[in-house]
Amino acid sequence: MTCFVLSHNLQVNSPALPPITAPELAAGLKAHGQRITNAEPLEHPHWLVKLEADGEVSDVCDDLVQAWRAYRASCGHGADHELLALGGRKDVAGMPGSPLQQGAWGVDVVETIDGDAFLKAINWDGLKAGRPADGVFERRG
Repeated sequence: MTCFVLSHNLQVNSPALPPITAPELAAGLKAHGQRITNAEPLEHPHWLVKLEADGEVSDVCDDLVQAWRAYRASCGHGADHELLALGGRKDVAGMPGSPLQQGAWGVDVVETIDGDAFLKAINWDGLKAGRPADGVFERRG
């Protein structure tokens, strides 16, 4: 079982791509994911959804990206943007009360016009360099 705790970074300012609430996102991902077994909306200022899925992290990440796109399409939302899933495994104990605990993956799902510019702006290569190779991932979809 793989656990992802998701945040959403909406970089596109367009009525064609509106923000998503935690309950909408949880239901949409559960409905459109092949591997997702549970998706729970969270009441947290940063984390929106905790999801559990069957499979290896790589497979779950691919399913997350596909399910996110399928959910957006089912709502009639625009698809003229890049989708990034940037994940890091929590290798130390989490803060009390935080939904992201040791062993789970914190995943920032970014919707942006220019993925390369976004990654450069956050110094993604530098952030990855400080992590074990098996403790971080990046997917585009």
